[in-house]
Amino acid sequence: RLGSVVAYFTSAKFLLYLGHALSTWGDRMWHFAVSVFLVELYGNSLLLTAVYGLVVAGSVLLLGALIGDWVDKNSRLKVAQTSLIVQNASVILCGIILMIIFLFKTQLMTLYHGWLLTVCYILVITIANIANLASTATAITIQRDWIVVVAGEDRSKLADMNATIRRIDQLTNILAPMAVGQIMTFGSPMIGCGFISGWNLMSMCVEYLLLWKVYQKTPTLALKSAKAEESELKQLNVKKESDMKPAEGVQLIVEKDVAGFEPPQEKEVGCAARIAEPFVTFRDGWVAYYNQPVFLAGMGLAFLYMTVLGFDCITTGYAYTQGLSGSVLSLLMGASAVTGIMGTVAFTWLRRKCGLVRTGLISGVAQFACLILCAISVFMPGSPLDLTVSPFADISARLFENEPLPTIASPEPEMILATGMPNLLNGSTTPAYSDPEMSPEPVPLLSVSLLFAGVIAARVGLWSFDLTVTQLLQENVVESERGIINGVQNSMNYLLDLLHFIMVILAPNPEAFGLLVLISVSFVAMGHIMYFRFAQKTLGKQLFVCCTPDPKTAPDSSPPGNTSTV
Repeated sequence: RLGSVVAYFTSAKFLLYLGHALSTWGDRMWHFAVSVFLVELYGNSLLLTAVYGLVVAGSVLLLGALIGDWVDKNSRLKVAQTSLIVQNASVILCGIILMIIFLFKTQLMTLYHGWLLTVCYILVITIANIANLASTATAITIQRDWIVVVAGEDRSKLADMNATIRRIDQLTNILAPMAVGQIMTFGSPMIGCGFISGWNLMSMCVEYLLLWKVYQKTPTLALKSAKAEESELKQLNVKKESDMKPAEGVQLIVEKDVAGFEPPQEKEVGCAARIAEPFVTFRDGWVAYYNQPVFLAGMGLAFLYMTVLGFDCITTGYAYTQGLSGSVLSLLMGASAVTGIMGTVAFTWLRRKCGLVRTGLISGVAQFACLILCAISVFMPGSPLDLTVSPFADISARLFENEPLPTIASPEPEMILATGMPNLLNGSTTPAYSDPEMSPEPVPLLSVSLLFAGVIAARVGLWSFDLTVTQLLQENVVESERGIINGVQNSMNYLLDLLHFIMVILAPNPEAFGLLVLISVSFVAMGHIMYFRFAQKTLGKQLFVCCTPDPKTAPDSSPPGNTSTV
């Protein structure tokens, strides 16, 4: 027994988990802290944070395919080590610059009329963006490629590894910000910068060693298929019957690979060809993504990013306007992490019982059913929904009429504590407001309670669905294209994420949040409709057949007309 325990803790699988945990911990600490640092430095304004978010999202959107192509064209170890060093070195450098700004901000503001401080801000955002791009490359190569090779042809092992990776993500999402938040609260932002820089330096050394150990323990990581090779199709979900469209889709990609990747050696003769190469790669990546048999499944996942129904700054900000305290919000975030972990457990169980494709369908139905609660909350007592209020009324009053933003002036101060601001700003939408004799406590919190109940419950289906699409991409994309396809998938995710931020900018007031909720639920529905179409094309009439277990290895045991993901 002791030998088996030692064997597990020295296995490539466990070392991969440990490296991912260290990487994710540092990543989450940095993402949380950099936003706080930028707000702190810019006088409690969200401007620098917004610029940083826009730059990061735009960069991944534009460069996702190029990053993926770089992952495909280089050896696995070189890609993993380079992205690891660039990511951590960038964070360390950023931390040092931020420490200098915190120490000498007053002096920097006086030098060159404050332009030197502006240059420092630009440097921080630029280097932090480089760190995020390197993090994207690391995620693509480790979570989409290395994990598939380590799992071998055992799909059950791959599913378990994917689920474990997501559980690590869920835990670090909660614990890492809490840890660095305590350091910044009881120490100072400068101490926080120093701690994160020191952590990333030590973590980089340990992760580098772990990557090398995993590489040594898994000899197949040294082998990487050329673009024209079709050998890995043996472990992909390829239909046997030649008239099936998904199989045609895969075959089309392979044929295009054979034809399309021999000429580049002849093309790269002139300077113009070198300049045009990134644009050609960008175009080819999106075309290849569109032609993938799992295109609709990937698009379905991307559409789930067009939502305000998550625990980001927008939803938490709305919760504050509804009177929820920080402690309550932290409890809700903890509950969402628990349901997220439940989703990873549900994924492994459902996949064993029903197969991979059906698991995605069941997860989608479960998520959408929970989000119905969010849609209902918009029309419940306590909802501030009022589309007659102009989104820009307060802003125009503040900018052009030099008036402060409106404050609460109510003859019943106890109601402020119970309900939060928006319900009092628009008394006509709150039935309890018209009758002072009624106790307001249960009524105004009904809407926000339903909203967060739906959001938290939906995490089970969301994470199970996310794992389903992740494994579909791992199993159905040719090894030589994993990087570029997953790079484009990341770009799609960021594109829809950008759209959701633009949507909030166009309707920033709490009175319009209900409309954003309904739009979000609609996009989630569209995403799952796309996935349903993919499942229908893949399984045909067997989609609603009683659950069939997922075979472990080769697709040869699959019945005709079925993929091995059934």
